[in-house]
Amino acid sequence: MTPTNNQITPLFDVRARTQIAATPAEVYAVVSDLPRSAEWSPECTGGAWVSGRPSTVGAVFLGENLRAEDVVAWAPVVRGTWRTESQVVAAEPGRVFRWAMRDGAGNPQDSVWSYEIEPDGDGCVLVHGLRMGTATEGIRGITAEMDEATKKKFFADWTEKLAADLQATLRRIKAIVEKA
Repeated sequence: MTPTNNQITPLFDVRARTQIAATPAEVYAVVSDLPRSAEWSPECTGGAWVSGRPSTVGAVFLGENLRAEDVVAWAPVVRGTWRTESQVVAAEPGRVFRWAMRDGAGNPQDSVWSYEIEPDGDGCVLVHGLRMGTATEGIRGITAEMDEATKKKFFADWTEKLAADLQATLRRIKAIVEKA
């Protein structure tokens, strides 16, 4: 039996959550403003909306990023500065905001970052995640020369890095929103 897309184990499926003393609408207003990502992201240093109405489905964001030399230092990943293009794929105010990384041709890839917001008493719970079902152009390039054991190590180490980044992002968002 050939597995369907829903049965394939994703390459990455990482999530982190935190409680925030603010309304879902207040949290959504912050997390859906991608140009502000530099305020909370361990790698995104800013960027701008380049097409579409900002923060709406179909809008495209050009992100500017910076990765230190010591991040999973053994792996052949992009270091220093680089740019990414992403496209908003879900925008439900107060509930969910998702964007997919685009490939070199401008097509959304199976690599989706998300913020999901759940009401919780007087505040809410913010869940931040990344799900990559199939390898993106970037991951294919990184792993092209790796044998299976090295790929397994890469995916384990990168998952650990992503989990730490998601937690750091949520701590910073919480501090920003609760200070407002």
